[in-house]
Amino acid sequence: MKKKVWLTDVTEFRLDGKEDKLYLSPILDVFNGEIISYSISKKTNIQFTNKALDEALNKFEILEDLVIHSDQGFHYQHNSWIEKRKNRGIKQSMSRKVNCLDNSPMENFFGLLKQEMFYGEKFKSYQHLKIEIEEYIRWYNIDRIKEKLNGLSPVKYRLQSA
Repeated sequence: MKKKVWLTDVTEFRLDGKEDKLYLSPILDVFNGEIISYSISKKTNIQFTNKALDEALNKFEILEDLVIHSDQGFHYQHNSWIEKRKNRGIKQSMSRKVNCLDNSPMENFFGLLKQEMFYGEKFKSYQHLKIEIEEYIRWYNIDRIKEKLNGLSPVKYRLQSA
């Protein structure tokens, strides 16, 4: 049986003309590129990344042969993250130090998100940017087609493959 692989990472966005930042931590299913959960926060702390993991874990009863891949960030080495993962029998994989290529599908998603939604726009408030990111993720999963998925969106591809 083929292993199921999820990817995760954190990216940041800066509000227009401010030092304020917004952080996004999604979990991406490698099978179809779908963002299965995410967390958005003003702070990059343990609760922030754990929220995305909890949301993903709550969506699935059975997670046989699942590997979750991340960078070596402190979030993914924290005891709470490790316990949540181990309690569900999930294996962990981490990128080599300073090697974003090990997590390239996630980096690709971040690039698309920023190119298609963020760059060239001016977001003055945290709430406005948060809403736009949430809408983009919904659109990306349900409507945005991918050539490698036979011209289907991630959700449509998953449903067709079920």
